[in-house]
Amino acid sequence: MGKAKHDHKLQLGLVRMQAAMAKSGERAVVVLEGRDTAGKDGTIKAITKHLSVRNTRVVALPKPSDREQSQWYFQRYVSHLPAAGELVIFNRSWYNRAGVEVVNGFSTHAEQAQFLRDVPDFERMLVENGIKLVKLWLDIDKDEQARRLEKRRTDPLKALKMSSLDAVAQDKWDEYSAARDTMLERTHSVWAPWTCVRGDDKPAARKAVIRHLLHAIADDDVAHDIKQPNGDVLFTFELDALKDGRLAE
Repeated sequence: MGKAKHDHKLQLGLVRMQAAMAKSGERAVVVLEGRDTAGKDGTIKAITKHLSVRNTRVVALPKPSDREQSQWYFQRYVSHLPAAGELVIFNRSWYNRAGVEVVNGFSTHAEQAQFLRDVPDFERMLVENGIKLVKLWLDIDKDEQARRLEKRRTDPLKALKMSSLDAVAQDKWDEYSAARDTMLERTHSVWAPWTCVRGDDKPAARKAVIRHLLHAIADDDVAHDIKQPNGDVLFTFELDALKDGRLAE
């Protein structure tokens, strides 16, 4: 099967998935986390390319306001959860507290510890309420991140992707690795497992993610003729992955 025909089949699968969700009232949340420059934005564009704007929402929240900082931590995320027939994609999510905030000191150790205790129960409540929850971690190696960061700095079309955190992504690589490892180990659960994606090859990663979403969210009549993702690119998290090279150290 040619590349164009293959991609068309995956995109058609997503459209059929959303049509079935609109009819059944199914609700789904995709949590998309990963290293800086790991390809979150491009992956979201690949997923939503042909989907209904009305039934698809991409949530990328800014820094919390003073009022939001005084609220229950999960409160501002809850307001963005899907209603019947909706797909919500969080481009970074409540897991900011386990990653960016840990590395850059944006929250206290006590707040971070409470988050790690609370998030499995929070996600269990979402799943028990009927929401299909898919958690994706996009990983890349250090050299590839450096290459992509340099391209952001030198390509005027990528200027809007630059952030203050880009400047420390390489310097704090080890800190981000440690935070990632703790997050995956402490928040991986039977009801809300983490799925890891090796993102050095962007097209392969996006294709694997779409395949995974179709199998995780779509009905059997949509997913049955979609191949499973390439296991060398996408896999369910397990502790061995922290040391066997599947996740960048």
